[in-house]
Order: sequence, then C-alpha cells, then structure tokens
Amino acid sequence: MKLEHRDCIVGAKALDPWAIDALLNDVPGWMAIDGIISREFRLPDYRATIAFVNAVAQVAETQDHHPELTVGYSTCRVTWSTHSAGGALTENDFICAAKVNALYLGLTSA
Repeated sequence: MKLEHRDCIVGAKALDPWAIDALLNDVPGWMAIDGIISREFRLPDYRATIAFVNAVAQVAETQDHHPELTVGYSTCRVTWSTHSAGGALTENDFICAAKVNALYLGLTSA
C-alpha cells in the first residue's frame, strides 16, 4: 500500500539508515539530514502558502503526528521527525511526508 494511504501508528520504531534511504524513494523532493526529513514547498503567494499550512496542519492533526513548519511569503518548509522515538525517523514521518506531497500535488495541479 502506498505510504500516502497508510496511517501513522503509535510506538513506531526508529528506522535504520538503509530503510531511510529506501523510503526516501517514495517521497520525492524530501531530504534526510541529521535525523529529520525536510522539504521546502513553493507556492504562488502568501494566501496560498497559508492555505497550504492549514492543510498540512489538518494532516498532522488527523495523524496525531506534527511537523515543524517554517513559513515565508511563498514558501513553507516542512520538517518531520518522531520525538517519541528519540527524535529519530520512523515510518510515520514518511507516511506524513507522502500525504503532504499528495496534498501539494493536488493544490498545484488544480
């Protein structure tokens, strides 16, 4: 099942570097650095950026897995890690990254 169709699970375990590399193939545009995955999204203007932020917040609330967001006029950087796994990466981070990619694709292709 595609990552974007899965849901986060409580107690997800930290991934080893090989699993991280494999899962990065399923979330285009994301980079893994020092125990986080991150991607910057470009949007047409501030209104679109805030709409995107609100949509990401809805994904986070639904999955009970919350990212760090850095918001600019026409950009939003989304960063995931799992605090309950010691700040390491888990499948939950990749599930949410895939959901955000799908969300972004839907917003930019509309």
